[in-house]
Amino acid sequence: MTRLPPEYIERIRLLLGEREAEVFLHTYQKPRAFGLRLNPSKLTARDERFPGIAKRFGLRPVPWCEHGYYYEESSRPGRHPYHAAGLYYIQEPSAMIAAELLDPQPGETVLDLAAAPGGKTTQIAARMQGQGLLVANEIHPSRAKILAENVERMGIANALVIHSAPGPLAERWPEAFDRIMLDAPCSGEGMFRKDPEAALEWSVEAVKACAARQRNILRDAARMLKPGGRLVYSTCTFNREENEETVRAFIEEFPEFELAREERMWPHRLEGEGHYVAVLEKHPQGSGSASGSGKGERARERSAARKSGKPDKAAEAALRLFREFAEEALPRFRLPEGGSPLLFGEALYWLPQPEGAPFGAAALAGLRTPRPGLHLGDVRKGRFEPAHALAMAVRADDAALTADFPADSPEIAAYLRGESIAAPEGAKGWGLLAVDGWPLGWFKASDGQLKNRLPKGLRSV
Repeated sequence: MTRLPPEYIERIRLLLGEREAEVFLHTYQKPRAFGLRLNPSKLTARDERFPGIAKRFGLRPVPWCEHGYYYEESSRPGRHPYHAAGLYYIQEPSAMIAAELLDPQPGETVLDLAAAPGGKTTQIAARMQGQGLLVANEIHPSRAKILAENVERMGIANALVIHSAPGPLAERWPEAFDRIMLDAPCSGEGMFRKDPEAALEWSVEAVKACAARQRNILRDAARMLKPGGRLVYSTCTFNREENEETVRAFIEEFPEFELAREERMWPHRLEGEGHYVAVLEKHPQGSGSASGSGKGERARERSAARKSGKPDKAAEAALRLFREFAEEALPRFRLPEGGSPLLFGEALYWLPQPEGAPFGAAALAGLRTPRPGLHLGDVRKGRFEPAHALAMAVRADDAALTADFPADSPEIAAYLRGESIAAPEGAKGWGLLAVDGWPLGWFKASDGQLKNRLPKGLRSV
């Protein structure tokens, strides 16, 4: 049983009452729930291959998430090649409720303000179906790197990954987003069963500090939301200070918002670790308190976006090299509409640019951006080399050359270790290595070998 701080136990008794608190506390003696969420751009329950996958992992539906499933812990889907292929994201089941209630729509401009490691970001992207723009922010550089890797693995082409404090973003992009997800940094009471060490770090003082920080971040989120937009605030903690009281204080400070829905997910009432979610909607007329000085800034950002519509000559030259590569290696692939090339040193990206949104290359100036769109590849000495992100964003049948192997084959194991594989007779040039029809990464065929181009950081030990 997880060792719980006495003050935490007492607060739970006050929150739930003696009888229900006993039922809640008993959950710490039970195994936790394990969940994954399918990536519908690659796999849905309608796919003829899904029944075999469901049997392999012992999948059962999560009631509140269309693509969410419980899995059997012993099946370890995170170590299966399908995970490397981006078919699903390992995610705690109750955490899936927040993005469902955000309800992002294709074509919208959406911000995930505290996004790492990427569960809600990738869930939002799935709902957007590759249309519009998703900005995923993480303040900590190391966590932003993990976020970018998860966005890449899931094959998301219409996302920017940035790392910034919320305040500067609010100054840069007032009233810029249709929807904002804020899964706030919290005291993590819902993590105690998963991570017993988290219980040792808990204190009443930490709860108060988290609540103060959450209110500051909510102020910045309010400024960035368009009139008529939706802000979802969530935590994985149970106390009222970080949940209901924080939300009530926010509404009092920003009366242009109203609470449309509030959900408590308790581990003794459902199969999950617990979550709190508040759906906040901004009145269509907005309010000067959230955006008063933003008109000039918005005009400047829109002007910057228009100016950035013409990419520089180096980016255009790099894009021509990519198109030459794609004509030969990816003849059935088409770049997403509404974007432009962006060159960061040798790296060529396809920057998503929804019409009218202030997110062109000029608008990103001075902003730390680990992933400014879809990484197409690198230009080295006049040659184009495709990026792993591109392999994850295409379908196997987009490629002129593919090598497809079953998940349990020695070839897949060898590829994931970074080894080369014997090439089919006559194979030459760039191609996709696939597992049961889903791309895992690039190879380059020559001299009778499929030479491995899986990034070293993704290879198994």
